[in-house]
Amino acid sequence: VQLQASGGGLVQAGESLRLSCAASGTISGPNPMAWYRQAPGKQRELVATISTGGITKYEDSVRGRFTISRVNAKNIVDLQMNSLQPEDTAVYYCNAFWESLGREYWGRGTLVTVSS
Repeated sequence: VQLQASGGGLVQAGESLRLSCAASGTISGPNPMAWYRQAPGKQRELVATISTGGITKYEDSVRGRFTISRVNAKNIVDLQMNSLQPEDTAVYYCNAFWESLGREYWGRGTLVTVSS
């Protein structure tokens, strides 16, 4: 199983980015799928999760600015990030759990840098 993330980059405060992550290597779908981030000198934190049924949860600081979505048929999870702020600067990781495999998998991370 592999998770391939893309979409990171350098933007200015107030701008938007969209991250995408595709899972491959298995027929069954993961549940849930999620995005985490790790800022320099800080611990990795959960940003947002989404279940197969579309139930979402967000970290307080991103609620209302970020939107997580998924395409179940393709095992893709996206993160639309609007109104980005310098404190959103971090390496973003996609994560997915497969009950059929009994474990979670992580993508390699994609860097998001927001300048003020």
